Amino acid sequence: MKIRLIFVTTLDGKVTKWGDPHVFHWSSKEDQRYFMHEWNSAKVIIMGSSTFAFDPVKPSPERLLIVMTSTPEKYKQYLVPGQVEFTKESPVEIADRLKAAGHPEILLVGGAHIASAYLAEGLVDEFWLTFEPRIFGTGGNFVSEKPLDVKLKLTSIEKVNEQGTLIAKYAIEK
Repeated sequence: MKIRLIFVTTLDGKVTKWGDPHVFHWSSKEDQRYFMHEWNSAKVIIMGSSTFAFDPVKPSPERLLIVMTSTPEKYKQYLVPGQVEFTKESPVEIADRLKAAGHPEILLVGGAHIASAYLAEGLVDEFWLTFEPRIFGTGGNFVSEKPLDVKLKLTSIEKVNEQGTLIAKYAIEK
């Protein structure tokens, strides 16, 4: 099973503009199309409750959305078994469950605490990162402040617009 982490960031490493969690307010149309393609192609998506809270995702029989939270009962009104689930399982428990169920690939979309937890456990296989040619100075990072030592190897890079938006794909060296 492959776990792919995907984010958009500014050149100074920010994934939110001054704390606004809506990346669609500042990311390029090219990145938005790319992200939606990846989202729509994924059969299993994992995100944290903070990411879910600012824009609850509609259920779809096409995919399973797993939202990690310490309080799954808080989201009962959004629960749709087999489509939108809420769990306080650890990253390892989720990965083991999904692997046992035969899922070949998982898309991990954030936020920072979820990304850090999966990276710390060595569960991420690929990291796809869009670099937008912008600098915000302050905002959220794509990982939380915890010790990590993750080695990456660039597998591809593509310039997707005249402004210089780059989509870089990395393999995690294990």
